[in-house]
Amino acid sequence: MNPIIYIEQNREKLFKTYLDLHGLAEPSWQEKLTSQYIHQALKDAGISVQTFTHHYGLIAEIPGKEKEIVALRADMDALIQELDGAIKPNHSCGHDAHSTMVLYTALAIAQSGLIPKKTLRFIFQPAEEKGEGALQMLKDQALEDVQYLFGIHVRPSFEVPFKKASPVIIHSSAGTVKGTIKGVQAHAARPRDGINAIEAAALLVQKLKQIQMPKGETGSIKMTQLQSGNNATNVIPETAVFALDARAQTNDAMNMLKKLATSAINEVKAETGAEISWAMDEYVPAAIVNESAKSLAEEAITSILGSDNLIPACISPGGEDFHFYTLDNPGIKATMIGLGCGLSPGLHHPQMKFNPEALIYGTQILTKAIFLASEQERL
Repeated sequence: MNPIIYIEQNREKLFKTYLDLHGLAEPSWQEKLTSQYIHQALKDAGISVQTFTHHYGLIAEIPGKEKEIVALRADMDALIQELDGAIKPNHSCGHDAHSTMVLYTALAIAQSGLIPKKTLRFIFQPAEEKGEGALQMLKDQALEDVQYLFGIHVRPSFEVPFKKASPVIIHSSAGTVKGTIKGVQAHAARPRDGINAIEAAALLVQKLKQIQMPKGETGSIKMTQLQSGNNATNVIPETAVFALDARAQTNDAMNMLKKLATSAINEVKAETGAEISWAMDEYVPAAIVNESAKSLAEEAITSILGSDNLIPACISPGGEDFHFYTLDNPGIKATMIGLGCGLSPGLHHPQMKFNPEALIYGTQILTKAIFLASEQERL
């Protein structure tokens, strides 16, 4: 059976798979049941699967006539957030949807009996929310011999409307800076005898607000967490722990933002005498647009939804660890498809909802895209 038709005719099974994965919701590096569920579905379809002893990621393959590989990537982990008064894992970023679509792309192709020109690889990745999963899959050779790589992400309605799709999501670079300010304790009646960690943090906030990016570059860095003062109220606090959120539209802009933030921190150290240690954590790079992969995604979208439902590009201030794959492998032709699905109120909102009908045409778009890529000559 034609894979596109198979997806349509198995819509109820696909919807059930999505609901099953939605109910499993497991945090980063703990995707055990999710991985087992996907593994079993692939195994039942006769698809070979590689597992790992040190994490729950999976790599499945459908052999082609040639060694070169076209790959799809899905993320599996859920967020930890408050939902209905309880702190628990929750799929409010759509990773359950992404895993469902990539899984059913593999199942649809496997049942068709078609032998693609190039081998098709399906990467189910852990720990995207921590910005670490893609790096781990790279260490495990997930991109060996990969020529094209496609990802997909559900999008809020204000970015990509329902029954529309974009061939590229242009994510920003994002990172979290975690740091410690070390001052000197003193009696509050003698503030000149100490170095107030809170006052140093306040000065740092002002320095960061004054950062000006070079013309043509966009970026921001702001303090989002600050903790200090475990002593009596009449003691100058010695230590403050802080976090900064950094965002930039390009990787070059993020490098510039890091330099400007470093200068701001050094100025605070010089002006206050406090010691400040810091490092960037949970960093993800900005998207690197590949026109070849984007063009194939455009063709796949228009084939399934029609040209009137093509959104040329989706610009997102959010980050995605998918872009480590291309940052570390600039020769790979890759793009992440933005799927309109009626999503509201927004990604990471605990009550995020979308229209499951999008899972059908999203899976069909992925299936079309990898077959188009499989037919491309290696450049």
